[in-house]
Amino acid sequence: MAEDLTVTGMLVIPASELRERFSRSSGPGGQHVNTTDSRVELSFDLANSPSVPEWLRTRMLHRLATRLVDGVLTVVASERREQLRNRAAARERLTSLLRDAASAPSPVRRATKPSRGAKERRISAKKRRGVTKRNRRASPDD
Repeated sequence: MAEDLTVTGMLVIPASELRERFSRSSGPGGQHVNTTDSRVELSFDLANSPSVPEWLRTRMLHRLATRLVDGVLTVVASERREQLRNRAAARERLTSLLRDAASAPSPVRRATKPSRGAKERRISAKKRRGVTKRNRRASPDD
């Protein structure tokens, strides 16, 4: 399963930059998990990766700042019994995280003013509501 990780059309991470660590899982599997190393930790050194362009690296480092430890992004998968499935799940999670971090920022919203019609509708609704409340009051001559 040592294949490159395709994040986007322009960002492909070579398998040589990914580090996998296996350990015993605490997930499903009964006694099976006590004997096999099915838990997968997949790590990617984002800060020092030569495959990520510099302009994209700064965006990704900023967006993933809370998940990074010394510039390294680590994803853990232990919900499956088999190591192979956990490896696939970890790769999918890492791909999803990196794709979200690499996406273009949303356009900045321009502030607009309400139209004249909207202002008039709002004022007339307020006046109608005020008249309704005024009519509910007991008149002083009662």
